[in-house]
Amino acid sequence: MYINVIGAGLAGCEAAVHIADRGIDVRLYEMKPHKRTPAHKTDLFGELVCSNSLKAMRVESAAGLLKEEMRRLDSFLLKCADKCRVPAGGALAVDRDIFAELVTQGVQAHPRITVIREEITAIPEDALTVIATGPLTSDRLARDIEARFGDSLAFFDAAAPIVTADSVDMEHAFTASRYDRGGGDDYINCPMNKAEYEAFYDALVHAERAPLHDFDVSDPKVYEGCMPVEVLAQRGEGTLRFGPMKPVGLIDPRTGHRAWAVLQLRRENAAGTMLNLVGFQTNLKFPEQKRVFSMIPALHRAEFVRYGVMHRNTFLCSPKVLNSDYSCKENKELFFAGQMTGVEGYMESAASGIMAGINAARLAAGRNTVTLPGDTMIGALSRYIADPTVRKFQPMGANFGVLPELADRPRDKRERAAAYAQRALDSLNKFLFENFGD
Repeated sequence: MYINVIGAGLAGCEAAVHIADRGIDVRLYEMKPHKRTPAHKTDLFGELVCSNSLKAMRVESAAGLLKEEMRRLDSFLLKCADKCRVPAGGALAVDRDIFAELVTQGVQAHPRITVIREEITAIPEDALTVIATGPLTSDRLARDIEARFGDSLAFFDAAAPIVTADSVDMEHAFTASRYDRGGGDDYINCPMNKAEYEAFYDALVHAERAPLHDFDVSDPKVYEGCMPVEVLAQRGEGTLRFGPMKPVGLIDPRTGHRAWAVLQLRRENAAGTMLNLVGFQTNLKFPEQKRVFSMIPALHRAEFVRYGVMHRNTFLCSPKVLNSDYSCKENKELFFAGQMTGVEGYMESAASGIMAGINAARLAAGRNTVTLPGDTMIGALSRYIADPTVRKFQPMGANFGVLPELADRPRDKRERAAAYAQRALDSLNKFLFENFGD
């Protein structure tokens, strides 16, 4: 007996390892190196194509709670991430190359996982299957999925540029973490005064964008979590100052004051030789990225080693297609996992892979599938993507808004977040004891 897992991204790798760890053979199909998506650059598994940040670590945050729940479910990817962390204040960020290498090595070394390097062009019928091909599913498989289920949606996803660290002019920058969280030098901060910001803003909103091919660009759906900075800026001149360029919690030691706006740079690799422009995912033409972003004083001589790109992503209308255990309504032996189910973010995708893998293994062993309690972050997200009352289905990432309201809701925001987290972890512990105690 074996289970097929299609795709060796974050969700697929988690699913494969969790199935294999339960004593069931896995055939893991990956089309690289024979074929790659427009966003992928290597032949490694678990490649991070946008940011290298896995978001906040604090359990009292939605992203941190999600990761803590994953750890208690024995997440394979978080073990890899912990081995290649780079400084990022209160966030968990990784050296993306080392991370992908660790993921690839771990999967290939598992005695129950057989890796098959070929493209799957149609939904397999030979065995129970988990499809985790991601939002850039190859065209032929995507057509087969759409023919079977229809109602596929599409949106655009974007990545931020990367610059070399030694090209940043530190006379116009300072190192600090917001509110002094994490290490003192986790971020390089590039401040701007009011006049500099206004000139930059004007150039940004009028800069020329790259064409988006093979899609109706008259009204593109843009993934809110990866909104291009130039699109975000069009909402108003102050939008960036309350978003990716917010200056709060950052005091410029040269002036003793808060700047008008601040761009943060985060380490892209463990050596710290490359830096990511945090929140600056973009679809500007490459020469325009160089021209406009170099208007930021600290980046006036910046060397760009990767420009931002934008690409099409697709996802299912999951409330019509999937159950909360990630199985299909029409075929309980077919599971989906990852961003194509409508969960937003790296760790959200990986968490769905954990649950799809656990449930595929349980079903293969003749056991009932499970859905985590709705007051856990993983359980709430899996219920959201399967909720038939959701009319305008859009991708959803970890947030406290998907959780049921607290019985005694603290007025203080931090106390409220801590209460959500404690309730979730207590509920998860109880669930694991009752369902996985054997």
